[in-house]
Amino acid sequence: MKVNPDLDFIKYMKSAGGDTLKKCYQCATCSVVCPLSSDKKPFPRKEMIWAQWGLKDKLVANPDVFLCHQCGDCTAFCPRGAKPGDVLGAIRAYAYTHYGFPSGLAKMVGSSKNLPLTIGMPALIVLIMWALSGGMHILSSEDLARYGFGHFFGHWDWRWLTKNVAFIDIIMVPAFFLACYSAYRGVSTMWKDMEKNYDVNADYRPSVPQFIQQFLVPSVKEILTHKRFNECGTNKNRVVGHLPLLLSFIALFIVTAYSAFTQDVLGIFYPQLHGPISMLNPVKMLANVAALALIFGVGVLWSNRSASESEAGATATYYDWFLIYEIMAVGVTGLCAELGRLVGVPVLAYFFYYIHLVAVLMLFLYMPYTKFAHMIYRTFAMAFQIYRESDYVKK
Repeated sequence: MKVNPDLDFIKYMKSAGGDTLKKCYQCATCSVVCPLSSDKKPFPRKEMIWAQWGLKDKLVANPDVFLCHQCGDCTAFCPRGAKPGDVLGAIRAYAYTHYGFPSGLAKMVGSSKNLPLTIGMPALIVLIMWALSGGMHILSSEDLARYGFGHFFGHWDWRWLTKNVAFIDIIMVPAFFLACYSAYRGVSTMWKDMEKNYDVNADYRPSVPQFIQQFLVPSVKEILTHKRFNECGTNKNRVVGHLPLLLSFIALFIVTAYSAFTQDVLGIFYPQLHGPISMLNPVKMLANVAALALIFGVGVLWSNRSASESEAGATATYYDWFLIYEIMAVGVTGLCAELGRLVGVPVLAYFFYYIHLVAVLMLFLYMPYTKFAHMIYRTFAMAFQIYRESDYVKK
């Protein structure tokens, strides 16, 4: 077998948490303790040697890498301190940049050197749009209580769409669709690479409904139940952070959809719906509970990550911490903006609302290039695992 190592890939691995890679001497202890490993698929032993050899193309198109939940068992039991879990995390970080579109944006987000630009670009976009809207002024306490943040970008009398929502749509919708398109391109390319890597030849392709029902739905169901997290030993409590975080995002999506429908559809016929949602509204209560769950969940992950670095010797990486800070910023600034409105302090309310918009824009825009992308790639890696063992594929 001829090996053509990618030396740049190996250098990246060392900088992104895989600095202990060369300590591995293939004892297979990691494969013994990993619940994903089997006799025919010694995970992550084979990934460790591929990484040592610099076989980038085999690793970024390896579904097993994305199925890893970084439970920590392999790292805890490694007699050489090779930290296979950190190595696999570094591979995933590289894959999200490798498959990212546009590549320039993906590379920018993936490097800590570009953090000022990563934050500054969304902050400038929101600031420019705020200035162009003509709404860049602080309301009185009375108007803040009456309109909430509904006049942040100003006000017009066009009944079909409020000015505030129009400007938020101009900012957020393109970022959302760019993220969706980038994720689609990345997953599609990864799927083709996985088929090539595993020599998967389908007798016939499933239709879209068949693919969703037979492969995608079971994958999503497994992720929602966090089944594989419960198989972890060393870091089993990670489910305490991941599950409320996942459920909070689902709840906040429901709240956003409700708000959009009531204010921008029903609001055409009932203008009074354009104001802030009542604190006694069940959907508003759901929003506040979800925000607290989000902060709690990411707080647990923050604590776990800090403990793994201080006690287990895990490598501190930009890849891991960027998303933790980003999600915490979304939750905290959202609650602080609401508290500023409730206590009637417009300056604080508007300040935190501006930061909140920047944080949400970053979450949308950078989703395919950060650790958040594992939500998409892991789902399709699970679907591929089911697919390649199905009757569609030649045995």
